[in-house]
Amino acid sequence: MRYGVSPDHPRIKGIITALRDVLDSGQIRYFGNVRYGQDITLADLKTHYHAVIFSTGAIRDAALTIPGIEADGSYGAADFVSWFDGHPDVPRTWPLEAAEVGVIGNGNVALDISRMLIKHADDLLPTEIPDNVYQGLKANPIQDLHLFGRRGPKYVKFTPLELRELGEVRDVDMVLDERDFAHDDAYADETLAKNKQVLVMTRVMDKWLQDQREREESGKHASRRLHMHFWSKPIEVVVEDGRVAGLKIERTAPDGDGGVIDTGEFEVIPMQALYRAIGYFGSPLDEIPFDETAGVIPNSQGRVLDLEGHQIPGVYATGWIKRGPVGLIGHTKSDAMETLECLLEDRAQWWEPEATETDAMPALLRSREVPYTTIEGWHRLDAHELGLGEAEGRTRIKVVPRDDMTRIARGE
Repeated sequence: MRYGVSPDHPRIKGIITALRDVLDSGQIRYFGNVRYGQDITLADLKTHYHAVIFSTGAIRDAALTIPGIEADGSYGAADFVSWFDGHPDVPRTWPLEAAEVGVIGNGNVALDISRMLIKHADDLLPTEIPDNVYQGLKANPIQDLHLFGRRGPKYVKFTPLELRELGEVRDVDMVLDERDFAHDDAYADETLAKNKQVLVMTRVMDKWLQDQREREESGKHASRRLHMHFWSKPIEVVVEDGRVAGLKIERTAPDGDGGVIDTGEFEVIPMQALYRAIGYFGSPLDEIPFDETAGVIPNSQGRVLDLEGHQIPGVYATGWIKRGPVGLIGHTKSDAMETLECLLEDRAQWWEPEATETDAMPALLRSREVPYTTIEGWHRLDAHELGLGEAEGRTRIKVVPRDDMTRIARGE
């Protein structure tokens, strides 16, 4: 919630309040700033606990294998999200130097990074945006952002709220291509048009088209523009002197079954920076099997499996490291319930720990000089950040460096 949700989405971040209620219940102990595989091992967990659930998520970008994608000025969405959310393990600066920018993807992450790139920095001051991020976005010279999707406007993976919010960004014109709405697509008309979310998003984009026609008649335009390109398949990143100079796309068309066909019609859109938001990918964990193709821990309903498909006693997974980067918070809750039900059914297979006394794990971490934090430390950091914000007339100012966060949380 702290590093994966945009700062201008306080409604979603409000879920932290519910999480805090759980953590404050007295039934959970929280050890923060502890690295599995370095500070503690699987053997340590077996010594102190009956089972372990890995819910480590997916924090890497999925690969996009097109020529030129490794050029300077080509970025993954995950790294950019970490930067503007003030993640302690990424650089404090970001190269915002392009007047024309491209974003590949038709999901909510693509909308998030598009909104953060095109939005005027002063409009983010009421949020918890870190000061270094505000200063970087303040100097952003962007004028045009181009958002690309392989399929049509009725196939997008956005949520209506996110899409509507994009069109409400101050001093930004939404620019659509009339051609993208002219396809005869029986599959979309028969299957997707009945979906309430699709109906809402269609109305939103219809309004944008009407607003666009009115702007053209009046000649009144905003200082920045966000262009949405549908039926656009990325083919190649155009590179000049080692840097991104444009994106070559091929126009696609509906195949009648919900997919697309290539048309052989190509276009090049000039840009100096390109972001890919085509999905996230999990990371392997020490001593735990990992599916390099899917980016998940192999499992059956959350029960972790070895490479031969056999259950590994005491080891479970939930969330995106279990099912891949799909679904929102509601999916995560039901996903966790499934894993927990399996864990409880497997009581007879649990580990037999040797050291379950209350101070055993804190003592182990202290002996290894691990500067771990607790839920009480979370409260201290929270109060500190709120105080920083109050002094500046803002809700919160987020502390970014890991050492500073740890020191404040530990009361040092």
